[in-house]
Amino acid sequence: MQVNLRESWWIREVEIPTRVVLAPMAGVSVQAFRRQGRRYGAGLVCSEMVSCAGIEHRNERTLGYLRVSSDEHPLAIQIFGSEPRAMAEAARMVAAAGADLVDMNFGCPVRKVTKTGAGAHLLEHPELACRITEAVANAVSVPVSVKMRRGVDDGSRSCLELGPQLVRAGAATLTLHPRSARQMYTGYADHSLTAELVSLVDVPVIASGDVTSRAKAEAVLAATGASAVMVGRGAQGNPWAIREVVFGDGAQPSREEVAAELIHFIRETVRELGERRASGFLKKFYAWYLGHGRFPKPFKNELVQLSSTEEVVTRLLAAAPGAAALLAVLEADVPEDEFLLEGMPISIYGGG
Repeated sequence: MQVNLRESWWIREVEIPTRVVLAPMAGVSVQAFRRQGRRYGAGLVCSEMVSCAGIEHRNERTLGYLRVSSDEHPLAIQIFGSEPRAMAEAARMVAAAGADLVDMNFGCPVRKVTKTGAGAHLLEHPELACRITEAVANAVSVPVSVKMRRGVDDGSRSCLELGPQLVRAGAATLTLHPRSARQMYTGYADHSLTAELVSLVDVPVIASGDVTSRAKAEAVLAATGASAVMVGRGAQGNPWAIREVVFGDGAQPSREEVAAELIHFIRETVRELGERRASGFLKKFYAWYLGHGRFPKPFKNELVQLSSTEEVVTRLLAAAPGAAALLAVLEADVPEDEFLLEGMPISIYGGG
């Protein structure tokens, strides 16, 4: 079965313009990353996990994360927690902030999440998972989605039992990463489980895990019947990977293109996080952008040692002078409208 990755599809009343979803990734999916993903063809982008505990505790330091701009839509904001009332309240707040979907993380395998009863812990507690889903679905008018793993243990098929229950509780779509929580990111994603889940539910299913190319995306969609694929780690510092999956354009970017995108990303992240926080946050991105043989390794090491982001920008422009013209185009296209829900704290933990 031939699949058109540029074809639109629907999650209830929300139209998703392509069949590629940019994954929610902790320490990565800031607004600049999401906006870039949309520019390169992702049909749906997702925020980092929003902690219900952070909402209740009014963590002022993290208020700046929840920004929604017109060029991000459609946007899913992901929440996590273990208490139905708190999850419902969080859902109301992120819907008010402008999210097109409220996504819930039932798959994060990181210990500091699961020990609170959230994330992958809920895969072993289906009754609680369903109560949370029902509470959230009843609290908001936007569609509710759930991201989950196959189960906690290797070989688990818990997702096939839980998935239909979550749909009955109100989930409008499901994302399955068919690795176990114990696997973390080792081994491979068993998409035969994704195909089984698709056959069991009457809502769209998003296939997550090991989608690293257009050929793999087409193969997964054809084999599973899923509505879309989720791209994650392959897009870190590499938006051209999204372009390749969606449009089949495998052309490698020039140094000038790489430098322009990285500088734009740096400036947008500083605007969002402030110089002090952004300076440390961005260091991992330098290796991601400048790798793949695009720049010599010593140059990346040099950037990491610089004390300010403006110094990094200066060095990038010196290394690729032609990036300035490309950068001017990128910055001219940034919309000025932005919505920040005051009083909305979030907290970042692991990924799922």
